[in-house]
Amino acid sequence: MKRLVASASLIVGAAGASALIYAWQPALEPIDPPSASSFASTVVRKGAELAAIGDCQVCHTAPGGRAFAGGLAMETPFGTIYSTNITPHAETGIGRWSLPTFRRALREGVDRTGQHLYPAFPYDHYTLISDADVEALYAFFMTREPVDAKAPPNDLPFPLNVRTMLAGWKLLFFRDERFVADASRDDQWNRGKYLVEGLGHCGACHSPRNLMGAEQRSRAFEGGEAEGWRAYALGRSSQSPVPWNEASLTQYLAEGFEPLHGVARSSMAVVASNLAGVARQDVAAMAHYLASFSRPGDPKAGNAAAAVSANPRGPGVMPQSAGVQAATPAASADEGARLYAAACASCHEGGRALPLGGVQLSLSTAVGGESPQNLISIVLDGLPASDGVSGPIMPGFGAVLTDRQLADLIRYLRGGISHRAQWPDLDSALRNARLARRAEGTTR
Repeated sequence: MKRLVASASLIVGAAGASALIYAWQPALEPIDPPSASSFASTVVRKGAELAAIGDCQVCHTAPGGRAFAGGLAMETPFGTIYSTNITPHAETGIGRWSLPTFRRALREGVDRTGQHLYPAFPYDHYTLISDADVEALYAFFMTREPVDAKAPPNDLPFPLNVRTMLAGWKLLFFRDERFVADASRDDQWNRGKYLVEGLGHCGACHSPRNLMGAEQRSRAFEGGEAEGWRAYALGRSSQSPVPWNEASLTQYLAEGFEPLHGVARSSMAVVASNLAGVARQDVAAMAHYLASFSRPGDPKAGNAAAAVSANPRGPGVMPQSAGVQAATPAASADEGARLYAAACASCHEGGRALPLGGVQLSLSTAVGGESPQNLISIVLDGLPASDGVSGPIMPGFGAVLTDRQLADLIRYLRGGISHRAQWPDLDSALRNARLARRAEGTTR
């Protein structure tokens, strides 16, 4: 028995030692912060576009904070993670990081001191980035204004707050590999895939995740969660009433708006805002790749576009001029229909051109999609106006409608407008949305 216990102890000890050896990463030597003039302006400009595609500023800038100085609280199912300072400040930023240090962080998820990074930083996508693009990104960040800012400590429970645990996560779910072009596809498709799967990390939001927070790659782009919103399924799994095609995807990505699909909201609005400054051919390549996911035999969106543009309010209804509200629909015994007539129809059936008018709700993925989550958020909070940016606005109804009224309205939109089967989890989704807003200290 003693020999058995001793043998078991040796096996466990050896396994533990092996795990620690696997988890250990060396610290890399710090450098003196490089001079901004040491980087070619053309490379810095390229890095700026790449950083926009990667949405780097979005995650590494806290509300009211300096650009790229970190401190943004990112809520995860496991706790709160705060983004880090990626300005070239020598003490609190990445000013003492060499190019190899920066490359290791992007591709392997390990910082200069050898600590594993949490996969809220999408190195599982950035591992695909080419050497040239890593160098351009490095040049861009090292020429930003240094900001002295230290992120708050992460709020994670034990043992998730022990970073060596991340080595096990990587062993299970991370593959350190570069992008390889598909020789059977054209250059535009390969460029689009490189940007979508790599720097754009689109699947990080649009794919479901398992219990350990890793993307389910076998279900890529079947829809996921992002900041309390539903990131809709793309391609074959899309529930969009009008199928997406390459042209509609290009416009939506570049402008945040497309007549048959409405306006980008929440984090997707920020993505589109960033892509507005990116070379159009890169945006078109991303759309070309994403459009290749479409179901075989899907009708062309262009045919639907012609019908809708001819009469945006639907067949048999005369469009009205801008500024003229729609007549109130006939009274109904359905409470949801009455609420729609009183609160929604004047904008959504007014015939005003998008994005200033209300979107035609029969085309809305929020109404026809796989989850009520986004529609609940829009009805509760509306679409607030953005400073200095033109775009749609909508009042929120969370403060004036009860949960029962909200449920009646949403059920009417789902059944009476989109003609889809009702969401079975609507009431619980509404309760959770209300609870989340109370927890945030809002009165919405």
